[in-house]
Order: sequence, then structure tokens, then C-alpha cells
Amino acid sequence: MKAIFIFTVFLLLYSCSYNRNSEDYCASGNSKAKLGDVKGAIADYDTAIQLDPKNIEAYFNRGNAKNYTRNYKGALADFEKAVELNPDYSGAYDNRGFMKANLGDYKGAVADYDKAISLDSKNINAYFNRGSAKANLSDVNGAIADYNKAIELDPGSPKAYNLRGISKVILEDYKGAMADYNKALDIDSNYSDAYFNRGLAKGYLGNYREAVPDFDKTIKLDSNDVKAYNNRGIAKAFLDDYIGAIADYNKAIEIDSNYAKGYFNRSSSKKGLGDINGACLDLNKALELGDSAASELIKKYCK
Repeated sequence: MKAIFIFTVFLLLYSCSYNRNSEDYCASGNSKAKLGDVKGAIADYDTAIQLDPKNIEAYFNRGNAKNYTRNYKGALADFEKAVELNPDYSGAYDNRGFMKANLGDYKGAVADYDKAISLDSKNINAYFNRGSAKANLSDVNGAIADYNKAIELDPGSPKAYNLRGISKVILEDYKGAMADYNKALDIDSNYSDAYFNRGLAKGYLGNYREAVPDFDKTIKLDSNDVKAYNNRGIAKAFLDDYIGAIADYNKAIEIDSNYAKGYFNRSSSKKGLGDINGACLDLNKALELGDSAASELIKKYCK
């Protein structure tokens, strides 16, 4: 499911301080980061730290920038330094936890989120992120408790309802999940993730015809959402609209030619139309791209 293993990131830039020259470079880095020049921002933070090795915010902001380049180990080292320089920095523990989660250390991440919350009980970002980490540790009820707290702190947060809905889906509480997605969309009618996840929930309930419009809306908001095309194709296939399904799988593959699920699912619709040869070509491509489920079907249908 979309977003279940995806952590909600809240990595904020803080104003810089300390040595005057170091502050200038740190502020310049912040400006570059906001303009999308992440490489330039990192270079400025490097200089800020060289000029003042105790500039906490330069480490913190450089960690943020490294996160956006997917240099999670480098970002983790920067947040480690920020915590070392200020052991009472709630945001640094929160972001260090986020890096640990990105590296697969969910238990370590939860410990950091615990610390962040102990230092600032209103750190809503830490509740979001701890909930996601708990979900990855199969503590779904614990995740829901964190999202409940986030909603208590900010009842107007669509993300909190969306994330809680995802956890409810894991518990097979599809109607409860639908209620959360509806609430998220009441708050933000352009929240594409909530449309996508509501479409999934409708599919789990067998309401494929109702799921299609949610995927339509997701695609309208993000025309390059591969998973939205794929799942709309699945819904259409369940409605026996194999031609429409194939068109959606084609689009998903057009956007990402290495999307194994697109080939795998397209093979099923081609088979539904009697195109066994085309189905086998897709199954072989899916297997080539790492979808092991295609192997048995190849043995069964592609002799």
C-alpha cells in the first residue's frame, strides 16, 4: 500500500547563530536550500562548520540537506553531532530518529522519537514519525495511539488522519480507514495521498466502481503517479474492463519502464482478452524485473 512504509518527514531549517562569519554561510545555505540548490547549501554549511565547529544549526541544516540527497548516513552523522552539542535539542532527536528509520533501524528510531517527545511533549512531528516507525515494527495499535495524539495536538492536520487510516487498513478496519480519509479530504480537498488510500480501501471492500474515481482524482492531482495508474488498472480489471486496465498499465510503464507490477498486472488483463502470447511476454518482463510471483504463472501458461 502506498505510504505505509513511507515516513512522514518534517525536517525544518532553523535560523543560524554563533560566529558572525559562520552565521553568514549558514544563512546563505538556508537560502540556497529553499531555492532547491541543495548541493550549494551543503557547501555553505560545510564552510559554516569549518569556521565554527560548534555551530549546532549548521550541522542540523546540513543533515536536512543530506537527507534530501538520500545520504542518510551522512545526515545521521550530522544529527548525532547536533545532539552531542545540545543534548536537549528535541528536533535533533526527531530527525536522528528519522534517519535511523530510513536506514531500517526502527527500534533505534522509536527510542529517538521517545526522547524528542520527552523533551517536547508537543512535538507533533515526533508523534507522526514515531507512529510510522511503530507501524514498521508491526505495533499498529501503538502507531494509531501516536496519530491520535497528533490529532489531539492539531485537529486540522490531514496527514494525521491519512496515516491513521493507513494503520486501520492494516487492522482490516476498512470502514474506519474510510472515515479517516474522508476527514483528511474534508480538511484538504487536494490531498492526493488520501484519495489514493481511500481508493485502496474501497477496493479492499470490493467497491471497485467507487474506487476508480478516487484514482482518477489522484491522477488529476499528480499525472505521474505510477501507483495510481496501476491501482486504477486493477480496479478496472475487476470490473472486466480489460482494455481500460491495459491503458492504465501502459501509462504506468510509460512513466516507469522498470515498474514490474505494471507488467505483471497487464499480463492478467491481456490473458483476460485471450492474448496469451502478450501475457507471457509481460510475465517474463516482470520476472526479469524481480517479480518472483510471475515464475509460477509462466510455468502454467507459457509453455
